[in-house]
Amino acid sequence: MVITSLQYSLFSAPKGALALSLCLVLSSIAMSCQVQKSVNFNDLTAAADWKLQFEDPCTGNWQDNWFKDGLISSVQSSEQGMNLVAGPENRNDAHHTVLWTKLSFAGDIKIEYKYTRTDTQIINVNILYIQATGVGVEGRGKDISQWNTYREVPTMSKYYYNMDPLHISYAAFPMVNEDPTNDYIRIRKYPAEEKKFSETEILPAYFKTGLFLPFETYQITVIKTGSNLFFKVQGQDTEKLFSWDLEKEQSPQEGRIGLRHMFTRSARYRDFKVFTR
Repeated sequence: MVITSLQYSLFSAPKGALALSLCLVLSSIAMSCQVQKSVNFNDLTAAADWKLQFEDPCTGNWQDNWFKDGLISSVQSSEQGMNLVAGPENRNDAHHTVLWTKLSFAGDIKIEYKYTRTDTQIINVNILYIQATGVGVEGRGKDISQWNTYREVPTMSKYYYNMDPLHISYAAFPMVNEDPTNDYIRIRKYPAEEKKFSETEILPAYFKTGLFLPFETYQITVIKTGSNLFFKVQGQDTEKLFSWDLEKEQSPQEGRIGLRHMFTRSARYRDFKVFTR
């Protein structure tokens, strides 16, 4: 048996020093992985084969490029961008909303936009849906625009049982919460099996990010390939990259982009771009 110098130093160290050494080794490995993820993300971002498929400054008529689920919500366009405002009544499913691109996108995808929270809530969730189609059963066909009347009341289960996108929760808080720093970022892959929504999550989740403060603008870049998902957030004084490894069946191949706000939530979008390759 060959013992490396690292193994020898760990085996021969006192118990307290051993614990410290293990922590240092694990920290070094984690840092190395994060550096490699950043390199991979930067390489992907700069790749020459991305083709711009969709561009909306979000200052004109929103209905030119988007359609909406939810009868109570509103979209307010101005020179500052497109403010999507869910209904004001908490725990009333009719007050959810989703804004969908009219275009559908296939293959690897890169999404860029400016995001500004226009609420001060510390409950409920914003979601980005990536490449959503219907599950393809009767009444829930691949083209979700063909059954959007079913989603006039945009209950969450209508999406996670009947569609198959990736889902990124961000600027997100628990539905019961009193801590303004208790936000999280989490991803899921639909569809869910009956009563098994929790099993749609793809780890890791990220908590207390310090991001998405009200009325501050953040540049968001999302890249999804067949094996990775990256979510980069850049604010005035901060920049963070989040990443996940995907199995083949967790990476959708085609579909629309959706912006979901749970009841009581609102945010402004600007300079929305979608690239594919």
